[in-house]
Amino acid sequence: MLKIENLHANVGDTEILKGLTLEVGAGEVHAIMGPNGAGKSTLSYILGGRPGYEVTAGSVSFNGVDLLDLEPHERAAAGLFLGFQYPVEIPGVSNVQFLREALNAQRAARGEEPLSGGEFLKLAKEKAALLKLDMEMLKRQVNVGFSGGEKKRAEMVQMGILDPKFAVLDETDSGLDIDALRTVGDGINAIMRAPDKAVLLITHYQRLLDYVKPDKVHVLANGRIVKTGGPELALQLENEGYEAVAA
Repeated sequence: MLKIENLHANVGDTEILKGLTLEVGAGEVHAIMGPNGAGKSTLSYILGGRPGYEVTAGSVSFNGVDLLDLEPHERAAAGLFLGFQYPVEIPGVSNVQFLREALNAQRAARGEEPLSGGEFLKLAKEKAALLKLDMEMLKRQVNVGFSGGEKKRAEMVQMGILDPKFAVLDETDSGLDIDALRTVGDGINAIMRAPDKAVLLITHYQRLLDYVKPDKVHVLANGRIVKTGGPELALQLENEGYEAVAA
């Protein structure tokens, strides 16, 4: 589904990604781990199309389409979802309003009919229950006054409603306590574990991988993938650290 070849990218005058190559197939969950400053978040922002991140070489294809040639909203409509490490607050806009507009905009881009208010609320309740998020939370302003765990669960509800083909989740486990971590992990599995979907999990720690079992684990260091293995690689990183494993 996702094929990245020799990707180089700058933030300002600083080169962050230095020849990153990665492939993720349908039905797979891949985890990317690495030290601070390795380029993990930069990779997620490049895939999402965030302004200020300049690709200087290489290519990214998503289901055979040049991803870098698409605007951010076109990437979303094509089935790409980006989960943020720090979900932003949007004062004055309710979660329900935000999510219904987002979903119907994507449906319109795909030539599908919009959901009515009743149809959307039924879907939202179903996905909120999956993440153990009270529907009253979805009536509040987007992430305003939410705890870190509530923001992450609300974002996973958003993922469930939008139903993407490919999810890039940037440190979704940060700020979660043990119970919230299990709930979010179960939600990712329920929403994204399917033969025609895939996930790229970016994380510092093994703990989320106890719930969302990866098919492959990649070590990202100094702007490129330096090592790839199975789930056991994450345990090795946890026990030995990045320097010892990636050397």
